[in-house]
Amino acid sequence: MNKVELIGRVGQDPRITRFDTGGMVAQFSLATTERARTTRDGQEIPEVTDWHEVVVKQSGLAGVCEKYVKKGSQIGLVGKLRTRQYQDNSGQTRYVTEVIVEDLELLGSKRESAPAPTPDYTPIDDMPQ
Repeated sequence: MNKVELIGRVGQDPRITRFDTGGMVAQFSLATTERARTTRDGQEIPEVTDWHEVVVKQSGLAGVCEKYVKKGSQIGLVGKLRTRQYQDNSGQTRYVTEVIVEDLELLGSKRESAPAPTPDYTPIDDMPQ
């Protein structure tokens, strides 16, 4: 079985690619962190952060990423790992392992994932009485 579940923070705003067919793909990095801890015998284990390359191929989910996922957003995702190879500019064969997303959930506060208000937006607290 090839299944991965991750909860983490987005490393940069998603890069969106649109196709002539109307489809789209979103790509971004995701940081997952294991907290520091102390074992029963007193050994201290430091915090460890891993970075994952994420690809969202489903147009509907890619659209959600475009609208709501920003650098620093906390998300949960389910997907599968895929390793592909390519030639870099110097002709070297390189390999990259990516998480191909099958399901995505926005986590954190609504304020964190909501789009920024438009310039003509006036918060209710600031409205004249």
